Amino acid sequence: MKYKDFKIGEDFYTNAGKWRCTDIGTRVVIAISLDQIDMRNYNSPPYSVQEIVFDEYDFEGCFTKEITKQSSQ
Repeated sequence: MKYKDFKIGEDFYTNAGKWRCTDIGTRVVIAISLDQIDMRNYNSPPYSVQEIVFDEYDFEGCFTKEITKQSSQ
């Protein structure tokens, strides 16, 4: 993904899982991991889960669709 592709409130994926963009800075994107079972953890800011900073070096590893691993046969 590119910086311009991120939108607050929209989900994206990395090899580590699914994320939701919570803020966009001048050169960084802030997101929360969507790996919690209790959906109350995602009730608006402030969130009860840790927000993670993605910088321009991390953007290449972000995708708009989930990456599925294909087995080679």
